[in-house]
Amino acid sequence: MSGRMIVRRLGGGVLVLWLVSLVTFLMVQLIPGDPAQVIAGENASAADVERIRERLGLDRPVIEQYLTWLFGVLRGDLGRSLFTDRPVTSTILLAAPPTLALAVAAIVVAVLVGVTAGVLAGLAQGSWLDRAISSLATLGIAMPSFWVAMLLVSVFALGLGWFPATSYAPMSRGLGTWASHLVLPAVALGLATAAELARHTRGCVADVLTRPYVRTARARGATTGWLVRRHILRNAAIPVVTVLGLQTGRLLGGTIVIEAVVGISGLGTLAVNSVLQRDYPVIQGYVLFCAAVVVLINLIVDLTYGWINPKVRTA
Repeated sequence: MSGRMIVRRLGGGVLVLWLVSLVTFLMVQLIPGDPAQVIAGENASAADVERIRERLGLDRPVIEQYLTWLFGVLRGDLGRSLFTDRPVTSTILLAAPPTLALAVAAIVVAVLVGVTAGVLAGLAQGSWLDRAISSLATLGIAMPSFWVAMLLVSVFALGLGWFPATSYAPMSRGLGTWASHLVLPAVALGLATAAELARHTRGCVADVLTRPYVRTARARGATTGWLVRRHILRNAAIPVVTVLGLQTGRLLGGTIVIEAVVGISGLGTLAVNSVLQRDYPVIQGYVLFCAAVVVLINLIVDLTYGWINPKVRTA
């Protein structure tokens, strides 16, 4: 991918982030209730509520509030929480590691399971294995992630005791402990993405096997393993990267439910609590952070296309 194309992608990403900030700010203003009233309490007088509104800047025009917040964002300042008075930036960075670790672990699970299943199904077209994998993929897409999480916790944590049932362990407690706390939520979150990858990979493998150069290689005695390494995996990488790029937002959004089920205090928990408390700055910071992650992932996807398919570099 040329430098000009990268600059265009970066410019498009900045535009997307600005639109997200604008839409988020306006949507937050539509949330019912007054945060000043919530902070002051039900028995507070109107004068007390008004003083809190003035202190928080909520009495100013909406456009002025937005511009003040936007200029702060450009300086790296997302504002302060209305309830804890802590900087939103540090609040998000403190809650981000568990969520990002869960999302990355879910991607690893999705790639390992989805690509492997898709390749096996594609190589065994029309067989019982192909039909079984296709049926399981459909089932995986249909099952809600929170139900899968509860099922996994009930069986493998509470029933068999193989994994911890709840909470998140930082890596400082040891790699094994950290990984064991991520296995069940990562599988639950990554299952639907794995199913999508399996279906796309299966179709790609089936298509590659019909190509003339593959038929020629087979006629010359090429083994299935050689074909997989030389042709199939490289061609399957394109739909895999595409699906992962499209699924990034879903994975980040899915962490909200998964964190609630397994008791992880991450960005999802922070977002839910902020909405319930009408903590506008934290809500806006959370949405903007997630949007930035999605924009970054899609930029990486575009760069990966150029590495996988050299034709894209000159497009």
